[in-house]
Amino acid sequence: MAYFPAFMKFDDKKILIVGGGYIAYEKLEHLLDFTNNITLIAKDYSDDIQELIDENSLVHTKKAYEEGDIKGFDIIIAAVDDFNLQESIFKETRNYNCLCNCVDLQKYCDFIFPSYVKKGDLTIAVSTSGSSPAMAKHLRMWLNKMIPDSIVDFLKEMKGYRKTMPKGKERMQFLDKKAEQYVSTWKEEK
Repeated sequence: MAYFPAFMKFDDKKILIVGGGYIAYEKLEHLLDFTNNITLIAKDYSDDIQELIDENSLVHTKKAYEEGDIKGFDIIIAAVDDFNLQESIFKETRNYNCLCNCVDLQKYCDFIFPSYVKKGDLTIAVSTSGSSPAMAKHLRMWLNKMIPDSIVDFLKEMKGYRKTMPKGKERMQFLDKKAEQYVSTWKEEK
């Protein structure tokens, strides 16, 4: 079954990453594009992940995961090589009102991490529902090349119009025309 595409607001969400290796680093790196309300638990942390922890002043603990560590978190990322531990973490999350992602164990995922393009306020997510992460990655790379960096300034301009123009049909038509004109210039910009 395919995953429903949704964009979540992390303002009041507490995230826990269990793991301190390369996969945990990848997940942390992606999450930091959207929030820094992230806690980590691992016996050890790679140099790369420790650097991100230090740069972002993240809460972290050096210890083995213990049952109950997920209490109080909204989103759990189990990024450890021990599949039995991932499974037990997922089963434990069923006792709490939280979402879980067990890396490389799709059957234990309430959600998956899409491949995405982020430029300012623009975020485009690409998913193959786990069928081919490689295809999602290459499509993301293609989209990233296709969308000019000037989109950041354009979206700031559009946000300004939305804040200052009165709502209604005229504003909607004006904004639609501006977006159409902007996208039509992409080939010329490249």
